[in-house]
Amino acid sequence: MLEEFKKFLVQGNMVDMAVGFIFGGAFATVVKSMVANVVMPPVGMLMGKVDFSQLFIALDGNTYASMEALDKAGAPAIKYGLFINDIISFIILGFVVFMFIKGYNKLKASKETVEVTTKICSECAESIPLAAKKCGHCGNTHV
Repeated sequence: MLEEFKKFLVQGNMVDMAVGFIFGGAFATVVKSMVANVVMPPVGMLMGKVDFSQLFIALDGNTYASMEALDKAGAPAIKYGLFINDIISFIILGFVVFMFIKGYNKLKASKETVEVTTKICSECAESIPLAAKKCGHCGNTHV
């Protein structure tokens, strides 16, 4: 069983999957940074200079000047601004993955194009060349 497990771990698919997870995590970090540092500042500015990362509702009834003050006090809160950032990150990441898969499938489909060289005889259902006028199996004529 140990040998079987070792073989499973070193198979190419397992290594490819591990590399995919590593790059996926790094890519998600880049997308999150892009949303927080590039996308949200202009969106917040257009919406009246709102910093989404600082939007929260304190659940203890007190008022806090900033997210830092809230965190420092250890107060429970609904941090809906961070949730909005995460939703936008998710949508962007989903779109990028969709575009990547769409491109991959297009490349894959172009490589898999197979030239059809045979047809099926309507009489005996055997495979015959496209140019055949008569089936070599049953003698049926194909025009």
